[in-house]
Amino acid sequence: MSETEIKKAVREHYAALVANKEGSESCCARDNCCESSEMEEALEGNFAKLGYTEEQISQIPLDAVENSFGCGNPLALAEINEGDVVLDLGSGAGIDVLLAAKRVGPKGKAIGLDMTPQMIEKARQNAAKMGADNVEFRLGEMEAMPIENNSVSLIISNCVINLSPDKDKVFSEAFRVLKPGGKMMVSDIVAKNLPRAIKSDMESWAGCIAGALEEEEYLEKIRRAGFADVAIVDRAKSDLDIFGDSCCDLSDALGEEDMAEVAATLNKIEIASIKVSATKPDVG
Repeated sequence: MSETEIKKAVREHYAALVANKEGSESCCARDNCCESSEMEEALEGNFAKLGYTEEQISQIPLDAVENSFGCGNPLALAEINEGDVVLDLGSGAGIDVLLAAKRVGPKGKAIGLDMTPQMIEKARQNAAKMGADNVEFRLGEMEAMPIENNSVSLIISNCVINLSPDKDKVFSEAFRVLKPGGKMMVSDIVAKNLPRAIKSDMESWAGCIAGALEEEEYLEKIRRAGFADVAIVDRAKSDLDIFGDSCCDLSDALGEEDMAEVAATLNKIEIASIKVSATKPDVG
């Protein structure tokens, strides 16, 4: 699989998820929408397991929540100050950008970066629904961020870096755009003992499985990019059922011909959701 093929598969996968959501729902913002209270309660329950509070979910358009495909809340343990510039890598429909925008205040800015045009459009719609004027969504790739050097206070990402076929470049770019002393807080998937059938399956890349690194390799790539104080601040063994159709759907990611190999090694596969903190050293 080439990098181009992987990115194409990922882009098409998430564009299809947005299209499927639009086909099944015709709702808008929470205040004047058509969803049932049962749907809201179910969403809030699932997102509570990922680290979001009921208050956070109630602050943003439900459409941003329904079209969120993450594995954790990278803002839960992040220190954000008024006036900060926050960059979300793989911002999707904008859930974490919109939450960050509330915390940075009118003098700050929250930027979302995503390579899927449909996601950028959806995120901009959600920002408009919320009336957020301190947000910006940019179309682009993590491996070549359309972001100025030394311009970002905090980088966040939610179950997206695992999708990149060149994670070294992602972390190098993250280091470049952060201000000296800036922080990175990412929530992502790591995995051990993945069988060949998963690692070589294109749909498994889009499903957040095949591209997942082992934990120590993930941390070492961050260190090699120049970051200091690299640490795991939260870890949870992943229950794939709580992600629903968001990410890490092992059963849907493979064809029938590979299921025998997967079944034979399933009890050895270890998948975890981790939150990683790192700092760009302050040259001063």
